[in-house]
Amino acid sequence: MDSYCFLVIIVVTGFFSIQADQALSSQNLPCNINDMKALQDFMTGLKTVIDGWSTNYSSDCCKWTGITCSFSSSLGLDNSTESAGRVVKLELPKKKLAGKLSESIGTLDQLRVVNLSLNFLQGSLPLLLFHLQNLQVLDLSSNDFSGPVPNPILLPSIKIFDLSQNSLKGNLPVSICDNASTLLVLNLAENYFSGNLPPGLGNCASSLEKLSLNMNDLTGGIPEGIFRFQKLILLELKGNKFSGPLGKGISNLTNLVHLDISGNKFSGIIPDVFHSFVKLRFFVAHSNNFTGFIPSSLTNSYTLTVLNIRNNSLEGSVDLNCSAMVSLTSLDLGSNRLSGPIPDNLPSCERLNNINLARNRLRSLIPESFKNFHSLSYLSLSNSSIYNLSSSLRILQHCKNLTTLVLPGNFQNEELPADSTLHFRKLKILVIANCRLTGSIPVWLLHSSNLHFLDLSWNHLNGQIPFWVGNFSFLFFIDFSNNSLTGEIPKSITDLRSLIDSDISIEESSLDFPIFMKRNLDASGLPYNKLLSFPPTLDFSYNNLSGPIWPEFGNLRTLHVLNLKVNKISGPIPSNLSGMTSLETLDLSHNKLSGTIPASLVKLSFLSKFNVADNQLYGQIPSGGQFSTFPASSFQGNNLCGDHNSPCESNDQLPSLQPDESSRSNSIINSGFFIAMAIGFAFGLFSSIISCNKKILKSLLKLFCKKHLY
Repeated sequence: MDSYCFLVIIVVTGFFSIQADQALSSQNLPCNINDMKALQDFMTGLKTVIDGWSTNYSSDCCKWTGITCSFSSSLGLDNSTESAGRVVKLELPKKKLAGKLSESIGTLDQLRVVNLSLNFLQGSLPLLLFHLQNLQVLDLSSNDFSGPVPNPILLPSIKIFDLSQNSLKGNLPVSICDNASTLLVLNLAENYFSGNLPPGLGNCASSLEKLSLNMNDLTGGIPEGIFRFQKLILLELKGNKFSGPLGKGISNLTNLVHLDISGNKFSGIIPDVFHSFVKLRFFVAHSNNFTGFIPSSLTNSYTLTVLNIRNNSLEGSVDLNCSAMVSLTSLDLGSNRLSGPIPDNLPSCERLNNINLARNRLRSLIPESFKNFHSLSYLSLSNSSIYNLSSSLRILQHCKNLTTLVLPGNFQNEELPADSTLHFRKLKILVIANCRLTGSIPVWLLHSSNLHFLDLSWNHLNGQIPFWVGNFSFLFFIDFSNNSLTGEIPKSITDLRSLIDSDISIEESSLDFPIFMKRNLDASGLPYNKLLSFPPTLDFSYNNLSGPIWPEFGNLRTLHVLNLKVNKISGPIPSNLSGMTSLETLDLSHNKLSGTIPASLVKLSFLSKFNVADNQLYGQIPSGGQFSTFPASSFQGNNLCGDHNSPCESNDQLPSLQPDESSRSNSIINSGFFIAMAIGFAFGLFSSIISCNKKILKSLLKLFCKKHLY
């Protein structure tokens, strides 16, 4: 028995040794000659060179970058004489490839994986690529392929099919579902596909787990066939033109974790069927036409982490069961028709950190219970008729993790509290704009040393801009426009580190809803979804500020927008402003600036908007750089000449002097002339009579100076 076991061990060990030897030796075999030719044809269609690839037929393509080969034994090929390696993986993501995709790629008949994502490939898709019997992964996302997808698609082994972020058009290529019983992921997002969802899509129901059709031009309703996708984990339909009701049949998708139908034209009520979703974590349905009340199955969901149904026409009160919603982290109900008070039980949602209730009809105080809202990080209540700013700030300062506070359009005609004891230590974004507040810029802001973004615009604030505003390390956006501020701009503003040092990092949140709608004079509002979508800005326009523009503004290398229009700022435009190398907008119009426009400003290569209209400037408008792109209206109301105005005269159109200034100037010139002559004559005389009597020389000089210098 022992001898038998020993023999078995020897045989088994030998078998695996042989297999290992074959595997190792196969790595030294060259690739198949036909595969080599196909890859070289693929390379020929590119405009870029792939490192490690060769046009030499003696090269082994199995060793090329992004290529994986396998061999006859592992491929199960019938031809036992097949010894060369066959290409099974072509993986070249993020290689900056440009050009067209050769049809030869479809002759690599043993391909399992093709990943050419995140490149610059363009043109039409090769037909043969969509007929590869062994292909399991096809990822051509984030390129610029155009035209329709080849039809029919014959990929019986496909598991992941990703053509997202291209320029493809036509109907959805649902023929992929006819033969693909193993398809798990179908991603066709961010293209130009149009039409209704075809019934053939339902043929993928048995296997599909992720379906993403975001950002296309798809229309119609959701066909009943979609509701048979019982393995579906992710369904993304956002940014299309789907319409009609959201049918109750959606409750059949019981395995859904992520459902996004935002940015469409769905209408009617949101069906009260969410108790069926035992795994649903993300429900995003903003920017549709839903009406009625928020379903109770949503406000009692114990699985939801993100609930976003802003920008609809939902009514009723905000009523959340926080004892049930134990997973909720983000609540966005903004831009609806909700009414009633802000719920005082929200702090009981222990994981809730992001709340947007903006643009509703709340007419409410901030509840006292918010003093204990320690998880709260983001709060937007803009344009919701909130009142009592003093009480609101007193309560919210206790939210120890609060980083973003957005309150514009509330507290009408109240006073901005000056209570120096207020503390918001972690606050990064503070917006209390468009409230018609009185008072001045409050000293309690000093305690918010982490401020990145400060907007107090469109109020009635008076007094001066405090010098300490320049002490913030991270503040890159300041908007004090449309107030009644006076005095000079403090020079300390030019010390703002985040506008000087490009290495200052800004920690960005992952919020998917707007920080707020930024009011401006040209439009009703601008939505900003991310902190980094705001350009570094100093906006002090429409005030009563006076004094100079400090030359040190030129140190603000990362500043994008400097707006000082409609003030009483005087003095010259400093040539040092050319140091603001990132500047895109410079508006100095409607002030009292004098002198010339510095020629150095032509160095501002990113400057797209420049306005110095209605000042007291003179001389030639600089030429070159961006200045040729600015309209004549940017220079009107001055005494300027050049390409945008009347041609300059030979004396460069210097300002004319008044009569008293002219005579005074002539007197100064004449005096200088005689002084120069006297000094020259004295030295000449001294040189010529150096040997004369010193007493005579002294008398002559005294006589001359008396006559000409006094």
